[in-house]
Amino acid sequence: MRGRVLIVAGSDSGGGAGIQADIKAVTAMDGFAATAITALTAQNTFGVHGVEPVPPPFIARQIEVVLTDIGADALKTGMLHSAEVIHTVANSLRTYAPDLPLVIDPVMVAKGGHRLLLGEAEAALRNTLLPMAAVLTPNLPEAEVLAGFPVRGEADMARAAERLAALGAKAVLMKGGHLEGDRVIDLLFCDGKIDRFEDARIVSRSTHGTGCTLASAIAAGLAQRLSLYDAVARARAYVRKAIETAPGFGGGHGPLNHAVTVRSDWR
Repeated sequence: MRGRVLIVAGSDSGGGAGIQADIKAVTAMDGFAATAITALTAQNTFGVHGVEPVPPPFIARQIEVVLTDIGADALKTGMLHSAEVIHTVANSLRTYAPDLPLVIDPVMVAKGGHRLLLGEAEAALRNTLLPMAAVLTPNLPEAEVLAGFPVRGEADMARAAERLAALGAKAVLMKGGHLEGDRVIDLLFCDGKIDRFEDARIVSRSTHGTGCTLASAIAAGLAQRLSLYDAVARARAYVRKAIETAPGFGGGHGPLNHAVTVRSDWR
């Protein structure tokens, strides 16, 4: 089922999120991951301790050389920390991959609370990149910023998904993990219809990189020509299994077990 995914995102030195999680997730889905790195972070399970941006022309160069040689079947974006980077990435993808499905993980705040998106970049993300999304995968704090109103329950999630689709995203996966309760509800909004996913909450501190991992696993599914629903369902099953079997590394929010596979039993 190998499919090629170009990931445009930041690096996580701790290996739990960012490019490192993306590569591992796509590989676990039996796909092939290529990358364009947007920033380097000094990061561990306690948070982000420093960020070094990659110059936008070099980000564009990475995208160009990968897509004009290796190619891709799907795209995924993660940490795009400035308006200039967002515009650079959007222009490059329009030029070299205008027809490929794009999964956008609107990374704004790290698990430890460190801001990963500059203020002026929020408008660029909303107005420039979001309309290019085959699927947008916000958590609730990100959805609140992008939709412009509080998201406090399932009805708010549905309204926010509809609002973000109206801004141009072809589909929106609203991740409900930030809501309290012993059940986790995600909503997939596409073509005016909502598909609801519900599971028991897994109580764990090993949740660093869940958003990156989920979005990249979805991108791998789309690259392998799964339907959006099946790509999301398989990715959710993978992330849940990766949390359940997490190695327990670090003293803060630890990494998942990205090596777990759900290729044969996700349905």
